[in-house]
Amino acid sequence: MATPSTPRRPSEARDRLIRVASELFYREGIHSVGVDRLVAAAQVTRATFYRHFPSKEDLVLAYLQSEDAAIQGAFAAAEQSGAEPRELVGLVIQAVADDVERQHTRGCPFINAAAEYPDPSSPIRVRIADHRKWFRSTLEHLMKAAELPDPAEKSRILVLLRDAAMVGGYLDGAQTIRPTFERTAREALALDPQAA
Repeated sequence: MATPSTPRRPSEARDRLIRVASELFYREGIHSVGVDRLVAAAQVTRATFYRHFPSKEDLVLAYLQSEDAAIQGAFAAAEQSGAEPRELVGLVIQAVADDVERQHTRGCPFINAAAEYPDPSSPIRVRIADHRKWFRSTLEHLMKAAELPDPAEKSRILVLLRDAAMVGGYLDGAQTIRPTFERTAREALALDPQAA
């Protein structure tokens, strides 16, 4: 039995629902995947689903939170690597290119979700806006540490280029987009093309 000082173990069924939802929502779209499909694919009951997620929107928020946590974890690991700030900027560019080519081959999960939730005041769009704000501010902090001029503008440029690379990678193929993205990002940020 859990005590106030003992953290509860995450529910296996909840984790499975998030994992299944992440795969299906990303591959097929959020609105096209219903609760019955999620319940069947995760091998849980509807009661279990609703115990963990009072609505499908709550599961969508958990899906976006898991995507956000993965990105934040990757940034934290990169910062712990001991790389110099300018080198870290180069590693971020490389990581975005790797992501477009290997993991998010159907575009950005946040952009895809935003397309399905057009109301900017919806909880989904608010979550997406929070993620993008974190991403821009993290990049701005990195640009400052790398002593790049106009770090706020540089962070906005890199976010814009990442968005374009995610969409372009899906539509035109990552192999076509990757070298263009990497070269353009390094030029726009005034990095040495041979660095990192």
